[in-house]
Amino acid sequence: MSMETAQPAAPADPDAADPRPEAPEPPGPDDCCHSGCTWCVDTLYQDALDEYRAKLQAWLQRHPQ
Repeated sequence: MSMETAQPAAPADPDAADPRPEAPEPPGPDDCCHSGCTWCVDTLYQDALDEYRAKLQAWLQRHPQ
């Protein structure tokens, strides 16, 4: 009787465990009400875009191709 433990199979796609970040969806042309909201969709999008760029830069360093 063997007491070997099964090893988890390696993912077929090596990037599956660390997928490339996806860019945020830009707001539509009618999403901003132009009333000076504190949390304007354009500002939130710019913040999300900055975060995406930082995550993409880190991902590209981990996955040089």
